Amino acid sequence: MPPNLMTARNLTKVYDTGEVKVHALRGVDLDIAQGELIVLLGPSGSGKSTLLNILGGLDSPTSGEVLFQGKPLTGSSSAALTRYRRQHVGFIFQFYNLVPSLTARENVSLVTEIAEDPIPAEEALALVGMSARIDHFPAELSGGEQQRVAVARAIAKRPHLLLCDEPTGALDSTTGVRVLEALEHVNRALGATTLIITHNVGIADMADRVIRFSDGMIASTENMGRRRKPSEISW
Repeated sequence: MPPNLMTARNLTKVYDTGEVKVHALRGVDLDIAQGELIVLLGPSGSGKSTLLNILGGLDSPTSGEVLFQGKPLTGSSSAALTRYRRQHVGFIFQFYNLVPSLTARENVSLVTEIAEDPIPAEEALALVGMSARIDHFPAELSGGEQQRVAVARAIAKRPHLLLCDEPTGALDSTTGVRVLEALEHVNRALGATTLIITHNVGIADMADRVIRFSDGMIASTENMGRRRKPSEISW
């Protein structure tokens, strides 16, 4: 097995709304190997997005520990977490969050201008099959094309960790397959450890490992063996 990129031990997250305490995570233990493609399944509110936010340095656990490349991430300063996100983490969400007034190339260049060792915007867009649309504005692109630009933007910093929260949730099946093909290609070509949250059980077939969440806890973990191509999965 490749070495762990990340380790989480006894993670809890409690949101105190004043009237009630919401336990989003209840003692999660997780080892994530370098280069893995993991799919996270579970109902809304089961803790998947909270875990991704903590692993990505967007949120902190109430208790427990997160290690990145063997070094503690938990308890880091705001400045250190910003450096961690900038240097090591790519985020992809359900909605593309592209700048409307910028072309595809320019949207990706926003990341390459601040990354330490970026992939040129043209190369990042080529990796996701968007070379022909490089100078188009978001309004001139389909939803799937916009999401592929968002993938290119996320990978342009050469992230060690790619965190995807419902990346195909707003797309039809044909367009979703193209986005998943882009994610799989990036995972294989760049070795970016990739975590995908989805409600689509079929997407699990393209994973190395499937982790199912329930009520803030890991309910089950399944090693999948041979990964299927996105075009082979049933939606």
